[in-house]
Amino acid sequence: MAIKIIGFGLLAAGVIIIGWTMFSSFNIFTGKAPVPEIFKTSVEKIVVQTTGNQDPQAQVQKMLDQQLKGMLPVDSFPKIFNLTVWSLLAGLLTIGGGQLAGLGIKLIK
Repeated sequence: MAIKIIGFGLLAAGVIIIGWTMFSSFNIFTGKAPVPEIFKTSVEKIVVQTTGNQDPQAQVQKMLDQQLKGMLPVDSFPKIFNLTVWSLLAGLLTIGGGQLAGLGIKLIK
Protein backbone atom coordinates (compact mmCIF):
# COMPACT_ATOMS: atom_id res chain seq x y z
CA MET A 1 0.00 0.00 0.00
CA ALA A 2 2.86 2.40 0.79
CA ILE A 3 4.37 1.79 -2.65
CA LYS A 4 1.08 2.83 -4.31
CA ILE A 5 0.99 6.03 -2.25
CA ILE A 6 4.58 6.82 -3.29
CA GLY A 7 3.59 6.01 -6.89
CA PHE A 8 0.66 8.44 -6.78
CA GLY A 9 2.94 11.06 -5.23
CA LEU A 10 5.51 10.65 -8.00
CA LEU A 11 2.79 10.72 -10.65
CA ALA A 12 1.37 13.93 -9.17
CA ALA A 13 4.84 15.50 -8.91
CA GLY A 14 5.59 14.66 -12.54
CA VAL A 15 2.31 16.10 -13.78
CA ILE A 16 2.80 19.25 -11.68
CA ILE A 17 6.32 19.77 -13.07
CA ILE A 18 5.11 19.34 -16.64
CA GLY A 19 2.09 21.59 -16.06
CA TRP A 20 4.14 24.35 -14.43
CA THR A 21 6.71 24.22 -17.22
CA MET A 22 4.08 24.47 -19.95
CA PHE A 23 2.25 27.28 -18.14
CA SER A 24 5.48 29.24 -17.65
CA SER A 25 6.50 28.72 -21.28
CA PHE A 26 3.10 29.89 -22.46
CA ASN A 27 3.35 33.05 -20.33
CA ILE A 28 6.88 33.78 -21.55
CA PHE A 29 6.13 33.30 -25.24
CA THR A 30 2.92 35.34 -25.09
CA GLY A 31 4.72 38.19 -23.32
CA LYS A 32 2.83 37.96 -20.02
CA ALA A 33 6.01 37.08 -18.12
CA PRO A 34 9.59 38.21 -18.75
CA VAL A 35 12.18 35.79 -20.03
CA PRO A 36 14.61 34.68 -17.31
CA GLU A 37 17.75 36.73 -17.93
CA ILE A 38 20.85 34.61 -18.04
CA PHE A 39 22.62 36.70 -20.66
CA LYS A 40 22.45 40.44 -19.94
CA THR A 41 23.40 43.37 -22.10
CA SER A 42 25.19 46.47 -21.03
CA VAL A 43 24.46 49.57 -23.01
CA GLU A 44 27.44 51.78 -23.55
CA LYS A 45 26.85 55.42 -24.20
CA ILE A 46 29.24 57.05 -26.57
CA VAL A 47 29.85 60.74 -26.12
CA VAL A 48 30.40 62.45 -29.42
CA GLN A 49 32.28 65.68 -29.37
CA THR A 50 31.08 67.99 -32.04
CA THR A 51 33.69 70.16 -33.54
CA GLY A 52 33.51 72.20 -36.65
CA ASN A 53 35.77 69.80 -38.52
CA GLN A 54 35.24 66.06 -37.75
CA ASP A 55 37.61 63.57 -39.24
CA PRO A 56 36.23 61.31 -42.00
CA GLN A 57 36.90 58.15 -39.96
CA ALA A 58 34.57 59.32 -37.18
CA GLN A 59 31.86 60.29 -39.66
CA VAL A 60 32.01 56.89 -41.37
CA GLN A 61 31.90 55.11 -38.00
CA LYS A 62 28.88 57.14 -36.92
CA MET A 63 27.04 56.36 -40.18
CA LEU A 64 27.81 52.64 -39.82
CA ASP A 65 26.57 52.60 -36.22
CA GLN A 66 23.30 54.23 -37.24
CA GLN A 67 22.79 51.78 -40.12
CA LEU A 68 23.53 48.74 -37.97
CA LYS A 69 21.14 49.91 -35.23
CA GLY A 70 18.40 50.09 -37.83
CA MET A 71 19.03 46.57 -39.14
CA LEU A 72 19.83 44.71 -35.92
CA PRO A 73 18.67 45.97 -32.53
CA VAL A 74 21.28 45.92 -29.78
CA ASP A 75 19.38 43.57 -27.46
CA SER A 76 18.32 40.97 -30.05
CA PHE A 77 21.15 38.47 -29.44
CA PRO A 78 20.72 38.25 -25.64
CA LYS A 79 16.95 37.81 -26.10
CA ILE A 80 17.52 34.96 -28.56
CA PHE A 81 20.06 33.34 -26.22
CA ASN A 82 17.75 33.70 -23.21
CA LEU A 83 14.81 32.16 -25.11
CA THR A 84 17.04 29.31 -26.27
CA VAL A 85 18.24 28.59 -22.74
CA TRP A 86 14.66 28.71 -21.43
CA SER A 87 13.54 26.33 -24.19
CA LEU A 88 16.30 23.87 -23.29
CA LEU A 89 15.43 24.11 -19.59
CA ALA A 90 11.73 23.64 -20.32
CA GLY A 91 12.54 20.58 -22.43
CA LEU A 92 14.64 19.09 -19.64
CA LEU A 93 11.92 19.76 -17.06
CA THR A 94 9.28 18.20 -19.31
CA ILE A 95 11.39 15.09 -19.90
CA GLY A 96 12.21 14.85 -16.18
CA GLY A 97 8.55 15.25 -15.23
CA GLY A 98 7.62 12.55 -17.72
CA GLN A 99 10.22 10.19 -16.27
CA LEU A 100 8.98 10.94 -12.76
CA ALA A 101 5.36 10.32 -13.76
CA GLY A 102 6.37 7.11 -15.59
CA LEU A 103 8.11 5.83 -12.46
CA GLY A 104 5.00 6.67 -10.44
CA ILE A 105 2.82 4.73 -12.87
CA LYS A 106 5.13 1.70 -12.64
CA LEU A 107 4.91 1.81 -8.85
CA ILE A 108 1.12 2.05 -8.96
CA LYS A 109 0.87 -1.09 -11.09
